Formats: sequence, C-alpha cells, structure tokens
Amino acid sequence: MSRRNNAPSSGGTGVSSEPGQDKQVKLLAADSGHFSMIRALHLADLITEMNGFCGIMSVFSSMRYCLGPHDSYGNLWAALAFMPFGLFFDFMDGKVARWRQKSSLMGQELDSLADLISFGVSPAAAAFAIGMRTPVDHLLLTFFVLCGLSRLARFNVTVGNVPKDATGKSKYFEGTPIPTSLAIAALMAYWVAQGWTLDSIPLGTVTKGTLLEFHPVVGLFVLHGSLMVSKTLHIPKL
Repeated sequence: MSRRNNAPSSGGTGVSSEPGQDKQVKLLAADSGHFSMIRALHLADLITEMNGFCGIMSVFSSMRYCLGPHDSYGNLWAALAFMPFGLFFDFMDGKVARWRQKSSLMGQELDSLADLISFGVSPAAAAFAIGMRTPVDHLLLTFFVLCGLSRLARFNVTVGNVPKDATGKSKYFEGTPIPTSLAIAALMAYWVAQGWTLDSIPLGTVTKGTLLEFHPVVGLFVLHGSLMVSKTLHIPKL
C-alpha cells in the first residue's frame, strides 16, 4: 500500500506551506471553472484514480458473472485479475509522487478511497459471486469491508503519529494493510481454477436450511478484517 507523505499544514490552519499545494487549495476552492478540480490533480493522483478504476471494474465483472452462465468463468477471472492491477497502480502512485517531488492534498484521501474499492469491496463482491450468498455470509463480508474502511480512516488520522525513518516514511503499519486481502483473492482464484464455486465451495455450508446458514470459509474475511483493525499488530514497511 503506497502512501504519499503530505507536507504539514502551517499554523494549524489546514493550508499547506508548499507553493504547489497552495495552488491546489486555490483551485479546489475556486468558485469559477467547471473543471478546476481536474486541473488540481497531479499525475500521481491520476494513477491513484486508475487503482479505483480497477476496483470498480472488478465489482462490475463480479456482477456480470452473477448475471451470466455460471459454467463460464470469464467474468469471474476478470474480477479477480483487476485486483492485482489495482495493487500495481497503488504502488506506482507513490513512486511517481516521489519522482516528481510533488505531493497532493487530495492524494492520501484518494489513495484510501481507491484502496477501499479495490481491496475491500471488490474481494467481497468476488466472494459473493463465487457463492458466499447466504444472509450470514453477507453480514460477515460487510464486517470485512467495514474493517477495511475503519482501518483506512484510522491511518489517515494517525499517520502523523507513527514513528518515521530518516526519509520521513512511517516505519510500520498498524494492523495489516488492506491490499493484503489479495491473498484471499489468490485463494479464490485457485478455487475457480479447480471449479470449486457455488455449491462446490470448500467446506460447504453449516446450519444448512436455516437462517443461520453460512460458509465456514467466509471466516477468512472475518479474520483478515480483525487483523486490519488491530492496534497492537505492527507490520514493518518495506
């Protein structure tokens, strides 16, 4: 998960001391100019938007699989394939920001929102498409997405308090970064390759035929969500 270090605000006013960011503030606050927000975006921000694009396309691909013939996995493969492409753009936006030495006031917010779509909502949508479709499954998948949402919000609030190295980068993540959900996506890809979808999901269901019916494998999402919001788990940054 790439993060772009934004310059601190001056005097607690919320206005950055960097000239480039001052210009961005003026563009975002301008009353005139229909596309002023577009002009305020840096190249790194546009790359972050591509991360969000991959996440949305993954969700749509999962929906198309649900609407189409379930014996054809093309859309399901597309849903799973868009996620690592999202990770690529998530990695590149920080690289480009540091290369151009341009930070963005919107960068961190865009990064978190794109990550939520690509690594929170899209894996949950793929799990639904594969067959985790009971009401309890829905609640547990929602728990996973909300944990991702909370984890990203906490990062935005506490990033300034996390110990930094000599370059100014945070030394560790609090809780597992949300892109690690790609490990679950990789496991789902293996299931698809084996044809283990819908009624053939590994471990099947428990309490079948009742309102509490669910797939035990959805516990992977619950575990991952719990690790994301952990306060004591510190993952060193590479």
